[in-house]
Amino acid sequence: MQRQTLQRTAIETVFAEAGRPLAPREILAGAQGRVPSLNLATVYRTLKRLIADRKIAPVTLPGETPRYELRAAADRHHHHFRCDRCDSVFDLEGCVEGLERLLPEGFRMTDHDIVLYGFCSACRA
Repeated sequence: MQRQTLQRTAIETVFAEAGRPLAPREILAGAQGRVPSLNLATVYRTLKRLIADRKIAPVTLPGETPRYELRAAADRHHHHFRCDRCDSVFDLEGCVEGLERLLPEGFRMTDHDIVLYGFCSACRA
């Protein structure tokens, strides 16, 4: 376990307040309000430590760089929505029923991940 630095505390606070997956630049922008000298390299180092400490997990969307979410969110089955305008990603609770019927005959599904795309409420306004 790493020592609790001002930078790490600021980054953990950003995750707790956001309640959704965040890109490194979003984390930087939020944490710089608490630690103005924070830089992107420190964000990446802290993300690596938080992953190792099992506090956060990466969220991978097809063709995009990873975002990160709190481990508590990552450990429950959910999907994601990405806004086409602001690129923010949001958690979607629940799951689609009956995916197995879409499989070709003889196939067996072991997992799935669904990403919906569109406009978030702020960008729609």
